[in-house]
Amino acid sequence: MEKPSTLLVHFDKGSAAMAGEIKADLEGSDVAAKVDAMKRAVMLLLNGETLPQLFITVVRYVLPSEDHTIQKLLLLYLEIIDKRDAAGRLLPEMILICQNLRNNLQHPNEYIRGVTLRFLCRLSEPEVLEPLVPSILENLEHRHHFIRRHALSAISAIYRLPHGDQLIPDAPELVERALASEQDASARRNAFLMLCSCAQVRAVAYLLSNADRVAEWPDLLQMAAIDLIRKVCRSPNRADKGRYIKIIISLLSSLSTAVVYECAGALVSLSSAPTAVRAAANTYCELLSSQSDNNVKLIVLDRLNELRTSHRDVMVDVVMDVLRALTSPNLDVKRKVLDLVLDLLTPRNVEEVVLYLKKEVVKTQAGELEKGGEYRQMLVQAIHACAVEYPEVAGSVVHLLMDFLGDTNVAAAVDVVLFVREIIETNPKLRVSMIQSLIDTFYQIRASRVCSCTLWILGEYSLLLSEVENAISTIRQCLGDLPFYTVSEEGEATDSAKPAQPVVNSVTVSSRRPVVLADGTYATQSAATEVISTPSVAPGSLSSTLNLRSLILSGDFFLAAVISCTLTKLVLRLEEVQPSKVEVNKACTGALLIMTSILQLGQSSYLPHPIDNDSYDRIVLCVRLLCNTGDDVRKVWLQSCRQSFAKMLAEKQFRETEEMKAKAQISHAQPDDLIDFYHLKSRRGMSQLELEDEVQDDLKAATGGFTKDADDANRLNRILQLTGFSDPVYAEAFVTVHHYDIVLDVTIINRTKETLQNLCLELATMGDLKLVDRPQNYTLAPESSKQIRANIKVSSTETGVIFGNIVYETSNVMERSVVVLNDIHIDIMDYISPATCADVTFRNMWAEFEWENKVAVNTTIQNEKEFLDHIIKSTNMKCLTPPSALDGECGFLAANLYAKSVFGEDALVNISIEKQSDGELSGYIRIRSKTQGIALSLGDKITLKQKGGS
Repeated sequence: MEKPSTLLVHFDKGSAAMAGEIKADLEGSDVAAKVDAMKRAVMLLLNGETLPQLFITVVRYVLPSEDHTIQKLLLLYLEIIDKRDAAGRLLPEMILICQNLRNNLQHPNEYIRGVTLRFLCRLSEPEVLEPLVPSILENLEHRHHFIRRHALSAISAIYRLPHGDQLIPDAPELVERALASEQDASARRNAFLMLCSCAQVRAVAYLLSNADRVAEWPDLLQMAAIDLIRKVCRSPNRADKGRYIKIIISLLSSLSTAVVYECAGALVSLSSAPTAVRAAANTYCELLSSQSDNNVKLIVLDRLNELRTSHRDVMVDVVMDVLRALTSPNLDVKRKVLDLVLDLLTPRNVEEVVLYLKKEVVKTQAGELEKGGEYRQMLVQAIHACAVEYPEVAGSVVHLLMDFLGDTNVAAAVDVVLFVREIIETNPKLRVSMIQSLIDTFYQIRASRVCSCTLWILGEYSLLLSEVENAISTIRQCLGDLPFYTVSEEGEATDSAKPAQPVVNSVTVSSRRPVVLADGTYATQSAATEVISTPSVAPGSLSSTLNLRSLILSGDFFLAAVISCTLTKLVLRLEEVQPSKVEVNKACTGALLIMTSILQLGQSSYLPHPIDNDSYDRIVLCVRLLCNTGDDVRKVWLQSCRQSFAKMLAEKQFRETEEMKAKAQISHAQPDDLIDFYHLKSRRGMSQLELEDEVQDDLKAATGGFTKDADDANRLNRILQLTGFSDPVYAEAFVTVHHYDIVLDVTIINRTKETLQNLCLELATMGDLKLVDRPQNYTLAPESSKQIRANIKVSSTETGVIFGNIVYETSNVMERSVVVLNDIHIDIMDYISPATCADVTFRNMWAEFEWENKVAVNTTIQNEKEFLDHIIKSTNMKCLTPPSALDGECGFLAANLYAKSVFGEDALVNISIEKQSDGELSGYIRIRSKTQGIALSLGDKITLKQKGGS
């Protein structure tokens, strides 16, 4: 049976055979050998060995020792040995140590007294403690603070024992007197904590009587005072809450950052007054800028985010203070800051925020920042969000961001081009300048995806004659000379853009590598001469201006198809804006030449891989279209694409608006709730802060702010029956899940007419759950009940099981009786919540995560959308696939779902289903995650729920 332990030491080399050696060393006179023997004895006992024959040896040879180390080890030994027999009675030999402990408590050496008092804090046997009480109380008056400090701790521990109030009945009064005269910070804290836990009324009286001097208290005592205020003010509608808030406000100027942090948290939990919340927000912002530890910054940002949800109007005023935390080099801190700031945007502060973000973007160009590319990508996304919500700021940032279209960080460049694409549609006034900037910077773009998107923008939004002609000219320049390759007389294919003889130049360049000379010395950078050849365009290389040619020669025929479509759109547009037919025909002929050259390259043996069928068909379609145009085709190519894009943006905006409306819904008060009219109250003797607090409390009561998130019906769903109604002991548990821990409130009822003795709730866990503390033994009177609380820590998102039994004794039966409890299954749904992420991010995670669980669809539901909605509801996930993509009836459905756990784990789900001819649904649900537990648990949940059950 496992027992509680107050000491933990790792020791894996011991065995029971060492007991003889230990005994021999203890009986010797060598102090060093005795110390080593006592250490080995303690570690063996901690490993589960009993060593019963060792106790008398310790009493005879160790107890009389004057060595301080041996005395300390003796106390550790006495702390962990069994002091009771199997029946629970104190072992008679324990009386032998009482006299020694009394002598220690009166020892002239302060260290011996102190460690003995500390040892008594961990002793729970009243028979041993009772004769020591007078000596403990004498130490309250000792001259040395070290002893007084531990004497107060010992009194507190003894008084908290089940019958401690009988051992020291006047303990609160003694401690209160000691607290009034004590000067040592730790001793005062110990005394105050004892009063807080055992005599709260006395602690409150002491706090209020010293309210004006709390700011001068040591930080240890200030922390204890804050904890007391939190406990006292938990009861609603306290009339004296304003006095406690004043104390908290005075502690905000403390020199200890820990005290200041706790004060801010206590202030928000006690009061909703704008003055109090503003003070807490400013305190958090100061901590954010003054603390260098990234973990502290992340915790403070979490607190600020909590403030944002309940007091957004106050947080809006400190948004620039929060932005200053972007100076931190840590990307996680930067990401949290940007997410928080984007939720605090208003028409008043958006220009200031965007200006700050622009400065940060410029800083990333210097290249001094670590992971500058990733940070730039985050900034671009943040500016994008600002511009979408407040279009008037787009003009001030879009041209700056367009300089990053050629960024080496492809993800950042993609974000920029997507931002440009959205802004050019939603801000028609910026179209002309943006098209000109795109044409000017197009040659700098190196990423295929960015080129594709930029070409689409040029094809759709080049409307004026000069814009169309410049766009066509730019594309031709970036493609270079045609054809893309030539066949020499020897039959070898070569790039037609290459010169016949590459010119080799010997030039002096600055080399980044140190050059070692013949004599072993290093050459200076300017003296290092290297031979380089003039650059030429080859398959896969990127020239300074021939970026499109380089990408096509590397085998990117999708880009080639996009070029063909863009040229087709531009030629069709040119027919509308160019009066000269000669110029139109010349442009059309040039476009056809480019397309046929691409087709010729794709079907040649010059490249290792031929053109794919999809790109080939697309380019051939463009060729046919330019050879034979019609009004219907012209309408599809020049109008429909842009209309589809505008519709997609409108849908996205509508979806975001709906989500914001759903978040903005507030709880309403019940019709019969009491409303306390503020103007009818007495204001006598109330400060401005107290008045504000009263007003906010009244507003909360009127708007339902005090109502709980979960109603009584949901609470009833959390109650689990653990035993049967016919069992002698009935038990039920109320399960509360707090992210990282689970609290079980177990109600136990004695159904019998007898007293149950040594009743113990024994629990065990399976999975990533750990029982924090084991409930103690209780005595239960006939037909009475007892509330027992058990805490369980959770370390990962995985379905866990809690099982156990109730063990008790009765006076009639000598043996212990056992009632087995029903298992408690911890649901994974308590730990995951719906979340959103970009499509690119989802795909990257899908490719990266190694754990996959594939679940076959097996359901009685016959409608695809109904089945998808059922899975979303059952798994508490968010569908990333837009509703427009799920419209219509085609017999197929594919959707991506995403959720995030409280531990930061990502859960990805892909649903692919098909409707069979008999009306049944078939297909697979695939789950991917970084950890095995979440993939398996989510798969089990889907398997259980997919049939349509509740």
